[in-house]
Amino acid sequence: MNILSKIKNTLIIVLSITLFSCETNVEEDSDIIIESCDTTISFAASIKPIIDSNCISCHGGSQFPDLRTYDGINNNADRVRTQVVNRTMPQGGSLSNEEIELIRCWIESGALNN
Repeated sequence: MNILSKIKNTLIIVLSITLFSCETNVEEDSDIIIESCDTTISFAASIKPIIDSNCISCHGGSQFPDLRTYDGINNNADRVRTQVVNRTMPQGGSLSNEEIELIRCWIESGALNN
């Protein structure tokens, strides 16, 4: 057996072991918990008061994005969600985990004007 054959056989064995180990060490998806959002979160009753209390002092028309209206919030929903979830907004303040979840769920459920 020449050296190239030995290298080829060794490579085949290593690749086989690698592929087999990847296939058998996959974690079960059943351990993943996916929280579902309440699709009935009210913009008027839940989201607007959070925005008004925590965001309007900066985003009340003088600084982008303007979050005074539903349209302003909805047009910037992805930005709002990202900034809130990452806790980069509101600057100089903070939202509770419940407020963050309400905003995230409302946006991920379609950001309805309800």
